[in-house]
Amino acid sequence: MSAQPTTTSEQQRPGDPGPGSPDGLKAGLKNRHLSMIAIGGVIGAGLFVGSSAGIAKAGPAILISYALVGLMVVLVMRMLGEMAAADPTSGSFSAYADRALGRWAGFSIGWLYWFFWVVVLAVEATAGAVILEGWVPSVPQWAWALIVMVVLTATNLVSVASYGEFEFWFAGIKVVAIAAFIVIGGLAVFGILPGSDNPGAGLDHLTDHGGFLPNGPGAILTGVLLVVFSFMGSEIVTLAAGESEDPQRAVSKATNSVIWRIAVFYLGSIFVVITLLPWDSKQIADKGSYVASLDSIGIPHAGQVMNVIVLTAVLSCLNSGLYTASRMAFSLGQRGDAPAAFARTNSRGVPQAAILGSVVFGFVAVWFNYQWKDTVFDFLLNSSGAIALFVWLVICFTQLRMRGIILRENPDKLVVRMWLFPYLTWLTIAMISFVLVYMLTDDAGREQVLLSALVAALVVAFALVRDKMSPSHQVKGTESKTKESVAP
Repeated sequence: MSAQPTTTSEQQRPGDPGPGSPDGLKAGLKNRHLSMIAIGGVIGAGLFVGSSAGIAKAGPAILISYALVGLMVVLVMRMLGEMAAADPTSGSFSAYADRALGRWAGFSIGWLYWFFWVVVLAVEATAGAVILEGWVPSVPQWAWALIVMVVLTATNLVSVASYGEFEFWFAGIKVVAIAAFIVIGGLAVFGILPGSDNPGAGLDHLTDHGGFLPNGPGAILTGVLLVVFSFMGSEIVTLAAGESEDPQRAVSKATNSVIWRIAVFYLGSIFVVITLLPWDSKQIADKGSYVASLDSIGIPHAGQVMNVIVLTAVLSCLNSGLYTASRMAFSLGQRGDAPAAFARTNSRGVPQAAILGSVVFGFVAVWFNYQWKDTVFDFLLNSSGAIALFVWLVICFTQLRMRGIILRENPDKLVVRMWLFPYLTWLTIAMISFVLVYMLTDDAGREQVLLSALVAALVVAFALVRDKMSPSHQVKGTESKTKESVAP
């Protein structure tokens, strides 16, 4: 798929871009939408609510944990940006894996990624419902979860532009909030914020409570396990780029800016937290890192201020999660790997069936959360927990193959290049593999890796059997060999 509407004809190979059609996706996302989606994509609710656990485990060294994961994300995004700039498509890495590694790979990683996001829908809907119930307790939590899901489903069904507009404002609030936190907190750190209740210890808190590594070097890796999943979502911009006015420019810009986005929003804000308060402060453990930091400065109603920001982050994640899951389902439908209805769009260029199909599973997951939280829903969470790392691994292996394909077929489209190819690609594979292996030494991480691997193995096995038994398997194999034999 390109920025132009597409459809799948009988003559084209599944997954290849087709000619323009009024029944295809429409380029409804503006450059400002893509810019904010790119910036906001790295700021998940996990940054606000999950960072305190990492600080408690690693102390000030959590900065190294965030930097290591941030480096992985930068490298993965560079690889993905190289492929997406050359061929923007709603299937992104799934479509590229289909082409570079085989249909089984595109099928498997596409469905696993879809599964990850429909589970995220349930998690975020519940998180948002908890906050809203606290404000309006007369409405039960399950009703708030339902309302949030229905409203955001409706915005996605209207048009891709409505998704982009909602995400523009959601992401805008997150960006402004974190930028303000860094500026105000930074002034308070050095005692130059007028009226601040914080004594301003400068950089002393980085070393004054047991040193920079109070729990030893191994705690850095433990911190990595706790923060790695808060980075998931960076890749959304490459899926959305296919519905933008200038996808190649949007992908290039997002890829080139990912370094400063991670440095500012993650490292910058966490740096402020651990310099405002000692890492082992009871306030951080009880209230959460950001609320405790705002309280230490003397910001009135800090808890409610953060609730508003976290709710915005939750709604943003829900909005993008539904969009991402539906576009992946749409791409799978285009390639014949999902029901054909998923590949159809209405007159507004919206894949209605793909959206509704995704949200139905989201609703079911929400129901599981309320009915069998400690059994069925826990299984869903753990069996999707390591999928983010699997996706990053597939992106790495796909890029190793796609570089040659792009150079052979469209070398002029290689406008974004992976640095030091292929050495940094292999280094990234090693880093991700190490994290997965290290997760096996952690009780919670072990369950996530093993259950996620089990689900992945089942999906891959199904894909291989399905591909082998497909009536078109032999034909496609023959076509591929013919093309190879006539290639120069």
